[in-house]
Amino acid sequence: MSDNANTPARQDDAPEVDVKKLMAEADTGGRTPGPTVKQLILWVAITWSLFQLWIASPLPFSTGVLVFNDTQSRSIHLAFAIFLAYLVYPAFKRSPRERVPITDWVLGLIGAFCAAYLFAFYRELATRPGQPTTQDLIVSVIGLITLLEATRRALGLPLVIVALVFLGYTFGGPYMPEMIAHKGASLSRAMSHMWLTTEGVFGVALGVSSGFIFLFVLFGSLLDKAGAGNYFIKSAFALLGHMRGGPAKAAVVSSAATGLISGSSIANVVTTGTFTIPLMKRVGYRGDQAGAVEVSSSVNGQIMPPVMGAAAFLMVEYVGIPYTEIIKHAFLPAIISYIALLYIVHLEALKADIQGLPRRSQATPMQRLISFATTVAGFVVLAGAVYYGIGWLKTLLPDTAVFIIGIGVFAAYLGLLWVGSRQPPLEMDDPNAPVFELPETRPTLRSGLHYLLAVVVLIWCLMVEQLSPALSAFWATMFMIFVMVTQRPLMAWMRGHGGYGLALRQGFVDLISGLEVGARNMIGIGVATAAAGIIVGTVSLTGVGLVMTEIVELLSGGNLIVMLLLVAFISLILGMGLPTTANYIVVSTLMAPVVVELGAQSGLLVPLIAVHLFVFYFGLMADVTPPVGLASFAAAAIARSDPIKTGVTAFFYSMRTAILPFLFIFNTQLLMIGIDSTFHLVLTVASAVVAMLIFAAATQGYFLVRSRWYETLALLLVTFTLFRPGYWWDMVYEPYKTVPASQLMKLVEEAGPDVRKRVWVEGTNLDGKDIRKGVLLPLGEPGKAVQRLNKIGFSVMPQGDEAMISMVKFGSTAEKLGLEQGFRITTIEVPAERPAKEWMFLPALALLGLVVLLQRVRGRRKAA
Repeated sequence: MSDNANTPARQDDAPEVDVKKLMAEADTGGRTPGPTVKQLILWVAITWSLFQLWIASPLPFSTGVLVFNDTQSRSIHLAFAIFLAYLVYPAFKRSPRERVPITDWVLGLIGAFCAAYLFAFYRELATRPGQPTTQDLIVSVIGLITLLEATRRALGLPLVIVALVFLGYTFGGPYMPEMIAHKGASLSRAMSHMWLTTEGVFGVALGVSSGFIFLFVLFGSLLDKAGAGNYFIKSAFALLGHMRGGPAKAAVVSSAATGLISGSSIANVVTTGTFTIPLMKRVGYRGDQAGAVEVSSSVNGQIMPPVMGAAAFLMVEYVGIPYTEIIKHAFLPAIISYIALLYIVHLEALKADIQGLPRRSQATPMQRLISFATTVAGFVVLAGAVYYGIGWLKTLLPDTAVFIIGIGVFAAYLGLLWVGSRQPPLEMDDPNAPVFELPETRPTLRSGLHYLLAVVVLIWCLMVEQLSPALSAFWATMFMIFVMVTQRPLMAWMRGHGGYGLALRQGFVDLISGLEVGARNMIGIGVATAAAGIIVGTVSLTGVGLVMTEIVELLSGGNLIVMLLLVAFISLILGMGLPTTANYIVVSTLMAPVVVELGAQSGLLVPLIAVHLFVFYFGLMADVTPPVGLASFAAAAIARSDPIKTGVTAFFYSMRTAILPFLFIFNTQLLMIGIDSTFHLVLTVASAVVAMLIFAAATQGYFLVRSRWYETLALLLVTFTLFRPGYWWDMVYEPYKTVPASQLMKLVEEAGPDVRKRVWVEGTNLDGKDIRKGVLLPLGEPGKAVQRLNKIGFSVMPQGDEAMISMVKFGSTAEKLGLEQGFRITTIEVPAERPAKEWMFLPALALLGLVVLLQRVRGRRKAA
């Protein structure tokens, strides 16, 4: 055990930062007004939460009461967000925190009225589309101004500046340089487009915020208020805290667990970092290292399904695939990124000889292993019994199965709660106490198993019942509300403590607090998605997206790798200072079409989800990267280290995340695409995990011992080969052979489920530009060729050896792929028969074995 593992924390190591204040100012507003205004804010926030639960539930349509269409829901959603933004976020640093100035009341009410204008005057606006009255224009201008001011207060200047630049471009088109010039837009046309239609502020992004994101954020808030956040942290420390660099490994795991339910990098940092950062410093990590580990793991929470910082729900709309598919594609990169971060902190611990924290019990490693294996095996058996048992029940009793399943869930809840009641209560220890011992593993894990049941309900509704994300989140949230109200009195009864009335009252207090915090957490997301709608509206109004494609094409000179590097860099710049949701809207609107279009022209044909994840990952890296890495500043405040140094260290740790997008662009198997057997799946996952661990070792300059430069190069070569074996294999064997487009219908009909067919198209687009590019057609379920193409959104007509596209549906997948009526399908590429590219793993592993041998010999010499 390291000498400093149990030494008292020095006074200068204690985080002199008001974390509650930091989190409030970052995510829920920094104002603490008097009791009357505080109560008003509370009930407005609760009303917003209840409104969102109502529109997500089946009740409006079954009762016919308070039925709102999408546009009306978005309008009310934004009205709540703007009004609360002015009440809880002060205008400036010197603005009063203890009261709400009259100007903020006025601005909040005006902004809420302008946002609710589409709801209040919906019928009138529907009778005059594209013909706004003077009143419409006044409301639109004032609405945009109040929205941008609310965005500035809640999120800072970056998003406001980006939105203003795009607004300026909308009006100043004729005065721009020739390459980016356009005819411009009048005030009437621009305001109508931005505020009175669903093309701008009230577009898809705000619709996703209203329809999906709010419920998942509310679910996470209730889960945290119920005690799950504390449970995740304590469980991570109980499992990993005793290992080398244990607090850092526990920080990674607890941030991953918190990231499952959190929509904010900063909230993740200050929630888990207050506990983990002091303990990391205690066992020997430098302040910047401790902050960087927390930043890297917290930001990675935004790439972890199922929430992904709310971007997952936006991808459903932008990519056009089901939410469950998004989760499947995003899961493996997120997991291997976290595994690599665990390995990085382990290597740092090896280099500095950092030990873990002491356990309270002295069980042998074998006893702990048996206990852990028994617990895992029990979960696996239980999960299998539940899955197949419920499937059998639904087949046997289709009409009454839902009631029996409900009784089963309630019984499981009571059973897990009883198991938790047999354990000592979970209390968060002081990380700065002179002596800090790890909690017992078994009691800690058992004490909060009922929290996981709510997550199981959510995943079950999504994956098994295949309900919509909104309805799945609704039922999971309702279950969580039931848990919050009942867990305290039931636990008191099971422990025989009495005081049931007080426990029930405390449960309702937690519920009200959770409903309020959930709504306040949504203020920033609500105004961010609305403000980002200005950028989306500008792109659709001016066609600036095509301009971005031309600029990147010009700068890259047609080189594919240079193009991807440029897109990554621009996504990083665009993402600086933006919250996750707005970040994804901006980078996907501007940069995803660039990768699709230029990649298609160069023969890089990848599914849309790979492109969107590519720009999303690099947009998120802005949360880490100095000088604007907001998460790095929050962690540095807790670690009392230099923010820039913390950000640089965090960026270095996050390099593993930065290489992943390049790898899954060229090898989509990392996104679970093109996996055709269980063995193939295991091989893909195993090779990806090993490759990421080797990359971490290469970037850290330490494997078994400190690496020589040629060993580092060898490790990087092994990493590249394991991640992308096709690069070398394509030099030996041609990956595809071409067949005439006249065989399209036959090949489409014979293709298996979820196959993507590579076709090359030529033609002149609506702008008069000659196009030749490749397109990846997602064929979906098997069926007749005409039906499969119709589901994609287009039809073809034979024309000799080619096929003419005779029709493209508006808003279809075919339109998103850039197909237009009149284009000709000239050739089709089908996979060539060749040995599996995974044979390249053998020379890569042989080279890895050579590096291991060299380092072992050197390690033995050093030991001798």
